[in-house]
Amino acid sequence: MSPLAAAPAADPTLKDFGTDPWWLIGGKVLFIFAFLVVTVLMTMWMERRVIGRMQLRVGPNRAGPFGLLQGLADGIKLALKEDIVPRQVDKVVFILAPVMAAVPAFISFIIIPFGPTVSIFGHKTALQGTDLPVAVLLVLAMSSMAIYGVVLAGWSSMSPYSLLGGLRSSAQMISYEIAMGLSFVAVFMFAGTMSTSEIVASQHDTWFVVLLAPSFVIYVITMMGESNRIPFDLPEGEGEIVGGFHTEYSSLKFAMFFLAEYINLTTLSALATTLFLGGWRAPAPISTVWAGANSGWWPMLWFLIKVFLFIFFFIWLRGTLPRVRYDQLMRLGWKVLIPVSLGWILLVAAIRAFKNEGYDMRQIVIAAAVVGAVVLLATVLWEMFRGGEEDKEIVPGAAQGGQAEPAAGGFPVPPLDAPHYHGRAREPVRPAKIETSSEEVTSGTH
Repeated sequence: MSPLAAAPAADPTLKDFGTDPWWLIGGKVLFIFAFLVVTVLMTMWMERRVIGRMQLRVGPNRAGPFGLLQGLADGIKLALKEDIVPRQVDKVVFILAPVMAAVPAFISFIIIPFGPTVSIFGHKTALQGTDLPVAVLLVLAMSSMAIYGVVLAGWSSMSPYSLLGGLRSSAQMISYEIAMGLSFVAVFMFAGTMSTSEIVASQHDTWFVVLLAPSFVIYVITMMGESNRIPFDLPEGEGEIVGGFHTEYSSLKFAMFFLAEYINLTTLSALATTLFLGGWRAPAPISTVWAGANSGWWPMLWFLIKVFLFIFFFIWLRGTLPRVRYDQLMRLGWKVLIPVSLGWILLVAAIRAFKNEGYDMRQIVIAAAVVGAVVLLATVLWEMFRGGEEDKEIVPGAAQGGQAEPAAGGFPVPPLDAPHYHGRAREPVRPAKIETSSEEVTSGTH
């Protein structure tokens, strides 16, 4: 029998964690670290190849077979480039900010289940780093910690573009993290737990993507807002604020921000797979035909397929959708996603309460669907007949035919080439007059 032997299908529970020997715990941590680094390299390669095909280009095809080593070459190049630190930055915070962004990204993946209980060198263990009674909240806590790295990077750079990027990113991530957390509540109600392994076990009959489709749609939208990727990549708008919060970073520090972004992409995809797509469980046709599809090491394959399908979805959106305006981004988060999430939570809680009381669920679901459709239709009609008054902004001075004030509307940084600032005319900059003597001109020393 091989050291890595398949064990009978078994769903791990909370009591199965914390009993592994030290070498197995260290092996799991090392495996998760290597998996994330390799996944980042594969995601970079896949993103370039897929977007290249969408844009009728070839993509990377020189470094290694099919260009597979292009991501590794880029990583080595970033690590060996000159590390430029601007003169006036807060060096301590400037150096710690990339670390605060990258470390939480690695920690978040420790609670993601890769598969069921297996036998490794004769020791039965779950294919998961660890689990907690509030494991999903750990991911939200780590994503909140990563915001500090982004904000401090923008603040410590002493650059207006970096500061604007940091403020944009923090406002966006906080806003969409609220909606993301609300999308998890319905999952907690159906599973009765926040443990990731037990949430996967509760989907043995029906995946939550079927039972909780609105929560899944809300989570997918918040995934894009939380990862700062197109169409929600406003913190890194190249045409507006250069590179955003990491404008002043280079070499290995910039690589850590780059690594954190792609690790967060993998973590969000794995969390969506765990909470809504049955985790490591095989799809219905395979699990019904093949009895051993959810046992041994095969579930790891189904998990990876689902994760990379989500990553492909991210790449597809990047190559398809344009960037939205910042006011549209914040309006979607605060006026659409959060209210819809709260209404959906109330509806799910009411349905669960009626079910526990023994009422007919068919009539309850039909009535809930009718009420939801009426509310949605009323909301759409309200937006149509309102005429979009919020989009009409009155700029002081423009209504009277005069010149608009550059800093009107409370924008934090006025245009650099504005002719007026706070009502005072800006004096043009004249070149300094250079006085030379006739002897210097005739002698050619000037």
